[in-house]
Amino acid sequence: MTTTGAAPATLQRRLGLPGVVLFGLAYMAPLIVLGTFGIVATTTDGTVPSAYLLALVAMLFTAASYGKMAATHPVAGSAYTYVRKAVDARAGFLVGWAVLLDYFFLPMVIWLIGGAYLSAEFPSVPNWIWLITFIAVTTILNVLGIKIAEKANFVLMAFQILVIGFFVVLSVKQVLHVGGSLASAQPFFHPGSTLGTISGGAALATYSFLGFDAVTTLTEETTEPRRTIPRAILLTALIGGGIFVVLAYFTQLAHPGSAFTDESSAAFEIATTIGGNLFASFFLAGLVVAQFASGIAAQASASRLMFAMGRDGVLPRIFGKLQPRFATPVFGIVLTGLVGLVALALDVSTSTSFINFGAFTAFTFVNVSVLATWLRDRTGKRVLTWVVFPVIGAVVDLWLLVNLDGIALVFGLVWLAIGIVVLAAITRGFRRPPPEMTFEE
Repeated sequence: MTTTGAAPATLQRRLGLPGVVLFGLAYMAPLIVLGTFGIVATTTDGTVPSAYLLALVAMLFTAASYGKMAATHPVAGSAYTYVRKAVDARAGFLVGWAVLLDYFFLPMVIWLIGGAYLSAEFPSVPNWIWLITFIAVTTILNVLGIKIAEKANFVLMAFQILVIGFFVVLSVKQVLHVGGSLASAQPFFHPGSTLGTISGGAALATYSFLGFDAVTTLTEETTEPRRTIPRAILLTALIGGGIFVVLAYFTQLAHPGSAFTDESSAAFEIATTIGGNLFASFFLAGLVVAQFASGIAAQASASRLMFAMGRDGVLPRIFGKLQPRFATPVFGIVLTGLVGLVALALDVSTSTSFINFGAFTAFTFVNVSVLATWLRDRTGKRVLTWVVFPVIGAVVDLWLLVNLDGIALVFGLVWLAIGIVVLAAITRGFRRPPPEMTFEE
């Protein structure tokens, strides 16, 4: 790695394929499909599995593009780095700025969902207490280092999978109890559903897939990144997406339609129906565990993106500094925790929708980066995987982007406009490229 001036801060390579995939799955939090089930069910008129299936297919094309760019540019920064190096430094900055909307605020949404479920169960406890507890614990774990966070994620994921297993078994029991069939097309499509409602649901459901791309932010902490990261990206998307579709299918069978007392905590209502109060408490514990695991991963990813941008000088240099003892980007970690307090003024549906603006923007441009790389050097690159797949991925991502609600689109465009102003300032009216650091493997 080379740059001018003092030696740059460096992350340490400590993670292998299992650890990276675990990080991605923890970020995705498989149980989160139940955390947002009511919201997606309401949007899709009770066809949640279709929304997740459409999102999975769409994300696999984009995941393939992320894999190619991670192998080509094995450094931290994710979409920001890929677009910067493959397309243009200014475009890279704007994509990095857009994806900050995703990475920076995603931990806030995760903590918000966890707080909503705990508040539903313990209404006498103020919501801000749950929120601050989530923020404090995840921040401490991330400051201590990625290996500590990895160990915590392993334990949290094991419990999460146990809860999912019980939920599926009890859902099957509920369906059989009422004389229903375990093989039905009703959860995927029925006379009241449309492609438009399913697409709208897929735009929201894609929030749950924001872990496959997050693993790219660990590139500089992964052994053999050119080989490990692309494999981890696809495995994370496939495993996580498969769990989402299966879990959504059996949940929709157990609770047909989209009528809930409170859509923000619908899964708790379903858990009580299929397993009684005891299981509902067990489920709540699992959901809280999922929120902790996902919050740890999301906060770590956000801090790594800010670290890469701070090290490049497109964000204040303090973002690009590491804590000497733990080798972690403490400033970004703490700042992300402080931003989480904004959750006190937002609801789950609105916050989930507007962070997807940044995600879909980044996804689209990563696909464009693959095309730009192919145009620059076609040697040994197959048209199917370097042209056809990324074109499909870009088109689907744009389609999902325009299916976000109006508030999300307006908020996202305003955020981009602010980014353009910042870019104009650091490039002196677009007359020079943003600061850049070069990496040599």
